Amino acid sequence: MSLFSALNASVSGMSAQANKLSTISDNISNSHTTGYKQASTEFEDLVNQMGSSNYNAGGVETVVRYNVLEQGSLTSTTSTTDLAIQGSGFFLVQGSDGTTYLTRAGSFTQNDAGELVNAAGYKLMGYSVASGKSSADGVAGLQVVNVSSAALKATPTTSGTFAANLDATAATDAGNLPSSNTVPVTYTSKSSLVTYDNLGNAITLDVYFSKTATNTWSMSVYNSADAASGGGFPYSSAALASQTLNFSAADGSLSSPTSLSIAIPGGQTANIDISNMTQLASSFSVSTATANGNAPSAVKSVQITSDGTLSEVYADGTSTAIYKIPLGTVPSGDGLTPLAGDVYQQSIDSGHIVVGSAGQSGLGTIKSSQLEDSTVDLATQLTDMIVAQRAYESNSKTFQVGSDLLSTLNNMLK
Repeated sequence: MSLFSALNASVSGMSAQANKLSTISDNISNSHTTGYKQASTEFEDLVNQMGSSNYNAGGVETVVRYNVLEQGSLTSTTSTTDLAIQGSGFFLVQGSDGTTYLTRAGSFTQNDAGELVNAAGYKLMGYSVASGKSSADGVAGLQVVNVSSAALKATPTTSGTFAANLDATAATDAGNLPSSNTVPVTYTSKSSLVTYDNLGNAITLDVYFSKTATNTWSMSVYNSADAASGGGFPYSSAALASQTLNFSAADGSLSSPTSLSIAIPGGQTANIDISNMTQLASSFSVSTATANGNAPSAVKSVQITSDGTLSEVYADGTSTAIYKIPLGTVPSGDGLTPLAGDVYQQSIDSGHIVVGSAGQSGLGTIKSSQLEDSTVDLATQLTDMIVAQRAYESNSKTFQVGSDLLSTLNNMLK
C-alpha cells in the first residue's frame, strides 16, 4: 500500500538527514584537528516496484565518504618535529597494537623514550640510516623513529673532501719520497686534514705532496701523532695511504685517481674525495679540507629536510643523518578505512600500502615546522546544517500527514 510506503520513505528521509547532521557535527568538532579530512554524506534513492496506477515510495539511504586526498592549508609552528606533507602521500605510523597505519596528522613530539609520537599516540616510522634499509624494503624495513640521545655523542669520520692546487712550475723532487718514511725526506708541499676516530678523538693527518715527473705527483698521508719528536720524519708507523696523482697536461685537472681510501687509526675507513685537485702554474694552496665526524658533543636539536632526512645537530654545529622518513600511498586513497585518531587503514578497496621517498615518484615533500590544517570549511558546514534541519522537518511533516490519513481510514471503520 502506497500510504505505508510514504511513511517508510519519510522515516528513511529523517534517518538520512540525521546521518548528514552527524557528519556535519563531526566536521565542526574537528575543524581545528590537524590533518583531518572532512566527511560528507551522499544520498542514494531506493526505488520500489510501481505500476501505472500506483506508486510505492522507496525512500533514501546514505553513504558517508571522506575526501582523503584533499590538501589542507599549511600553518607554521616553532617545533622542527611538527611535520606536514605538501602534495600526496601519508606518514607511516605505528599503533599500540604494532599495526602500521597512514596519517596526515604530523604533530609529533618526543615522548619519555625518545620516540616521535603525534597527538593521537601514533609513533612515526622511518628507516634507520645505520641499518641500510630504504623504501625498497617496504613496510617490513620500517622502525619507530627514536631521537633519544646520550649526553654526548661522537661520530667517526667516514668521508671527506680535500682539494688543493699543486704548483706546476715546482721542480721535480729528486730525494727520498715521503712514502719511504726515511731521513732525510724531501717533499714539495704539505698540508693537514682533521678526522675523528670511533671515540671522537681528533686524528690529524699530515698530507705530503712530491712532484715526481711532469704532471705526476706522489701523495702520502701519515698520522700526525706518529711524527718524530719535534714533528716530521721519521714517523713511528708507516704511511696510512700513498698514491700517485696524474694530472692532465691540457688543463691541469686531476686525471686519476679521484678518491683516496684512508684507514683512520682507531676509527673507520674514510673515503676522501680528491677529484677537484689541480696542477696549475700558481703557488700551492688548499681550497677544501673537510671531513665528517665530530668530537664528543651534546645533541642540541634535530632537523628534518624536505626529502625526509632526519639529522641530529650537535652543540658544535655538526650534524649526522640518523633516519630517513618515507611516505606511504595506496592505489585508491578514497578507499582507505578511517579510524579514530585521524589515521587510515588499508582495505580491499584501497589496495596495499606502497612506500616511497618524499619528493619522488609523485609523492609530496615533507615540511618541517609546519602542520596541515583541517579541510573543514565552517561556513559550508553551517549552511549544510540548516538545509539538513529543514529537510528533516519536511520529512517529519510527510510522516505526520501519512499518520493523519491512516487515522482517517481507521475512523471510517467505526
